[in-house]
Amino acid sequence: MFSGIVKGVGRVLEAVDLDADRRLTIGLSDVELPELQPGQSIAVSGVCLTAVACGRGRFTADVSPETLSATTLGDLQVGDRVNLESALRLGESVDGHLVTGHVDGVGRVQSLRASARSVVIRIRVDPRLAPFIARKGSVAVDGVSLTVNAVEDAAFEVNVIPHTREITVIAGYRPGSAVNIEVDLIARYLQRLARHAAGSEAIDPEPSKRHGDTSQE
Repeated sequence: MFSGIVKGVGRVLEAVDLDADRRLTIGLSDVELPELQPGQSIAVSGVCLTAVACGRGRFTADVSPETLSATTLGDLQVGDRVNLESALRLGESVDGHLVTGHVDGVGRVQSLRASARSVVIRIRVDPRLAPFIARKGSVAVDGVSLTVNAVEDAAFEVNVIPHTREITVIAGYRPGSAVNIEVDLIARYLQRLARHAAGSEAIDPEPSKRHGDTSQE
């Protein structure tokens, strides 16, 4: 479990395809994280991965075919920047919102505009995820806990303050950038409860296939 408060940005040092899996080695750079041990969880741009090997200033994790198909991790290249957050520990404060690291799909940045010192980012998601995103609710974008300012059909807007841009990969967003989206955990349970009360079985939204579906009107 994570809070969506990214600790800093790492870089991909190696990306090796092994059959249908992928093995990533991430450099921590100057990111201050608790000392990692094999078997521990870490969020990489919002995706919960398990460290399989740890070295000085780096760690290695395997990425399954399912995760590759539902997130942006399959497109990472050596040198690419990624958000990093270590798993919450018992007793730590949750300054963002509860984030599982189980990405629901991939969205695309539609636009960015200045708002005083902040930037308002408009992101389009797969229509199947749209009902789970509400104004003033929470959403994780590449693992960053953000508050939804506005919602229109399958698009939503978030306001990003300068500090958040400086310590995350959001500074590199451009129109068309693909981003990992995790909807609010509470919204998932509310949907299931509502469907159960109505006498129908809840169906979880299918992960969007790669990056194409989210740009369709």
